[in-house]
This record gives sequence, structure tokens and C-alpha cells, in this order.
Amino acid sequence: MLNSDCPNLQLLARGKVRDLYRLDNDLLLFVATDRISAYDVIMKSGIPGKGKILTQMSAFWFSLLNDVGSNHLITCDINKMPHSVQEYKEQLEGRVMMIKSCKILPVEAIVRGYITGSGMKEYAVKGTVCDIPLPAGLKEADKLNEPLFTPSTKADLGEHDQNIHPNKLPGMIGEKYAKEIEEKAIKLYTKARDYAFTKGIIIADTKFEFGIDQGGRMILVDEVLTPGMCSI
Repeated sequence: MLNSDCPNLQLLARGKVRDLYRLDNDLLLFVATDRISAYDVIMKSGIPGKGKILTQMSAFWFSLLNDVGSNHLITCDINKMPHSVQEYKEQLEGRVMMIKSCKILPVEAIVRGYITGSGMKEYAVKGTVCDIPLPAGLKEADKLNEPLFTPSTKADLGEHDQNIHPNKLPGMIGEKYAKEIEEKAIKLYTKARDYAFTKGIIIADTKFEFGIDQGGRMILVDEVLTPGMCSI
């Protein structure tokens, strides 16, 4: 399924992978399609069943990490959703999340436990990651002594995110949320990393996204620890 087709629901946006619908002022519907994107470009073909796997993965991680902090997921069970959603059960079952409507913070909370990818490229030139100095002599995929918080901007569809130093966050989202997002992202990564390691999986790095709910709380949003959100 490359595009969902729910004409009786209010379509808000089609992202790289997900379609977003509004149910009411407080509730949204995330539909994970089978679209593929690479380097922020959406491909013409898809992977059958991909959206269902992404939804199951996010549901698992939201549940496991819930004690670290609240998240936007209400249910993945379409039978517990409004009848307006159940009308499309054959199309949506297994690939849909009903979530809280939030104000999304315009940053991506990236946490690195190992040096690789864009972090390694910067380190090789400057000895830093997001302008944060690291010890000399690190090699590709070396484990860092402590998880490193390296946020980035959240670019529009088709644009590329830009890595930034953490000290730029207060000017973007305020001192309170800047401190909270760093602390929470590191705690989330640490718990996920430790759990995955017991299954023989190394999570080298990942990104989290956060939003502000109706009560002013910062909560975990979007998807969590899917292949598009982490390096393993």
C-alpha cells in the first residue's frame, strides 16, 4: 500500500512513509504505508507489508520505554478506534496508530553510542561531532565512553537536516525543553541500547522526536527505533 485511501477522514499530510489524518482536536491517526525513502527522496516502488512491521516495532518500543517518559500512542488496535477508522479496517489493520495531537518541537534528538556515519565524517576532519570535542584516536564504529547528544534541525520534506551544537537548542525551543530533551533522549537510548544488546543487537545511534501535549508536557512522538530512526 503506497498511499492510504480514507476519503471520510481528514487527511492532513503525506510524509515520506506515513499518512496523517485528524480525527478530532485531540486525536490523530498515523498510517504507515509501504513507501520507501532514501536520503529524503520518496521512491516510486515500495516494500509489501513494510508499514505493518514499522507499526509493530514502534508499538513494542513505546511500551518498553514508557517508564522513561510518556508518549503519544493511545492504541494500535483498530477495534478500539472510532467507527470512522474501523470503516477502513481491511486497508488499515496492523499499520495504524491512534495518537495524541501535539505541538512538535522543531528538532531531532540524536543520541550516538558509537562513532559512525556523519559523526565519523566530522570527527575525521575536526576531531569533533556537532562541534563537541572527542578523544583522539577513535576509529570507525568505536564505542563512546558515554552516549553523546547531538541534535539536528528538523528540515521540511525534501530538505536535509543540519547537525547543531546542543548549546543552540535553548534559542530554538527554550531552556526548559532543551534540558529536558537532552536528558530524556539519553535515558531512552540507554535503555533501548541495553535491551537490544541482550538480543545480540548493537544500536549505534538513533533519533527521537518530541512534542508538547495539551497539558504542556514534553512527550515522545513519531516512530521509535525503526530502521529509519537508528543505525544497528
